[in-house]
Amino acid sequence: MPEYQYELSFLSCMLSFITRRSLLFSTFAMSTKTADDCLRMPSIGLGTYLLEPSQVKPALQSAILEAGYRRIDCAPVYFNEDAIGDALHDILSSQDNEVRREDLYIVSKLASPFHRDVEAAVRKTLFDLRLDYLDLYLIHWPVAFHPVPIPQGIRGWENEDIDDSAGGKNIDTSVSVHQTWQGMQEVVKKGLVREIGVSNFPVMLLHELLSSNPEIAPAVNQCEMHPYLSQRHLRAYCKARGVQFQAYSPLGSGGYIESDEPNLLADPVLVELAQKHNATPAQIALAWALQYDTSVVVKSSSLAHQKENLAAASLILDEPDIQKIDNLHRNYRFFRPEDWWPELGMAVFH
Repeated sequence: MPEYQYELSFLSCMLSFITRRSLLFSTFAMSTKTADDCLRMPSIGLGTYLLEPSQVKPALQSAILEAGYRRIDCAPVYFNEDAIGDALHDILSSQDNEVRREDLYIVSKLASPFHRDVEAAVRKTLFDLRLDYLDLYLIHWPVAFHPVPIPQGIRGWENEDIDDSAGGKNIDTSVSVHQTWQGMQEVVKKGLVREIGVSNFPVMLLHELLSSNPEIAPAVNQCEMHPYLSQRHLRAYCKARGVQFQAYSPLGSGGYIESDEPNLLADPVLVELAQKHNATPAQIALAWALQYDTSVVVKSSSLAHQKENLAAASLILDEPDIQKIDNLHRNYRFFRPEDWWPELGMAVFH
């Protein structure tokens, strides 16, 4: 594209979303384009799942101010969005650094009890995060629960009802993905959210959504992906339909791991390749995902690991390396909804 055309296209995107400053992403965290080619999303984002509220402020300060992260991935069911909001407020209001709201790409998700009232859910998240808008909002799971009241004027959640499926008994099978998507589109039109997408959508469900020719197409599909779960077919479908594939748990399950679950980062192939490239197994797993044009969400509360994860973007694996890692695929999921919802007998991924 000629330079002047690129500048006009970029200006059009800027105007269409009112005002956005130039994103000050470091080279290793540079962006991948979202589906509409206007907003830019850093390829590596900081995950906040299992980040305790007491860990949030130091983790975000080191990630944003020292390591250089610009994408922060949140969700109400992580039960720390109020702590994240306080940390972001401190960072953005400080006179000691140059990071501004426009430099950050903040992601959150629609919890399952709120599929019938997307606007109320996103307003609650914005209240907790102390923000005026989100850069990206995802349907967290393609399954609705029966509604749970949203407390008014109270930041955070007093209990964990919003994440309680009661073994599947709380699943509301009368809510369609199309109905939920209508609500998602409305919060974009109202300026509460810049981009919308989905999470944990298999090929057939994503196809069902796209086949309705929605006014606003999903920009992202965030799913579990790592060398034990390569998601080859889902990634291919997303690419064909212009949906950015985003990997969560790219290093395996991390703190979620059970004693009888495999430890991805101890896999001999990743260890061998780490030695070959003078890297860590985690960097090898991240580089593999990034070389497949995915973006990743990876959690760490330590500055050393935050920097290590970002540095994976500069690691280039050769074809034999990629093939060795591809061969690790065993269709293994650390997150298995069929174990959570036995009463309904519902397996999202089958």
